[in-house]
Amino acid sequence: MGTTKVLRDAREALDDAGLRGSFLVRDLDTGDELGLDADLEYPVASLVKVPLAVATLERVERGELDAATPVVVPPARVAARGPIGLPKFRHPATIAVDDLLYLSVAISDSTAADALFALTPPAAVAGELRRLGYDGIAVRHLMRDLVDTPAERFTPAEGHLAHSLAIAAATEGRGHPVTQLDISRANAGSARAFVDLLHGLWRPTTIRPAVAARVRELMGDNALRHRLAPDFSSDASRWSSKTGTLLNLRHEVGVVEHADGQVFAVAALTGSRVPAVVQPGAEAVMAHVARTLRDHLRAS
Repeated sequence: MGTTKVLRDAREALDDAGLRGSFLVRDLDTGDELGLDADLEYPVASLVKVPLAVATLERVERGELDAATPVVVPPARVAARGPIGLPKFRHPATIAVDDLLYLSVAISDSTAADALFALTPPAAVAGELRRLGYDGIAVRHLMRDLVDTPAERFTPAEGHLAHSLAIAAATEGRGHPVTQLDISRANAGSARAFVDLLHGLWRPTTIRPAVAARVRELMGDNALRHRLAPDFSSDASRWSSKTGTLLNLRHEVGVVEHADGQVFAVAALTGSRVPAVVQPGAEAVMAHVARTLRDHLRAS
């Protein structure tokens, strides 16, 4: 099947599922890549925890932070269903910086991430990315800002109303009255920007080797494996990734390492026009499109 048809079929599959997306797959050894709207920016939600981990660990390597330093995290006591980890804690917890990194990346604990942002604020994380040569990811706000959206003003049974607002209120210029969905104000990036960062983690140049190795380990421990993992995990491959979810946005970025030695970075950033909180079909289509691009690139 030719590349043009592969891309056309992928775009049609996304449209049929009510999705628009920024996708990119890159062979990390040859540099060959295949994508759909790879430079289209999206608010990135929890994907920002990967650059946060990079920035934190770079500071550890420079001696500015000690990974063993205990941090007292006050109870978040989030009543809403969904978050796991520290947001559900009812009492203060003392946790080392390195363990906060694990919680932040492996189980996407946003309270742990904000404890790390208290040590390295968003502007400092953005500065670390620029220093390392990664300019395509904007880091502007804390994770707790993601739980101050219209979704928190509705009951669980009314979740579709928040999604309807998220979908209908977007402007053609990618602006949005909900700050966290406005690419000029939110933490934002594209599939290409995240594939570039993944490339730098799996084939380090400016990122310190010890930092890259630890982030790879954290992403390999990712416990959230319902999105792209079913299409990329097998006995003959290893899938390391990070997910991001906010209202109608569903993302995942990761790297698949095959037993034959081929290694591919994959980024799938999507927005749904279907006003529903739970959309397993959309997740399956995301994975199918990402795998189709990988399969075509792998066979080329």
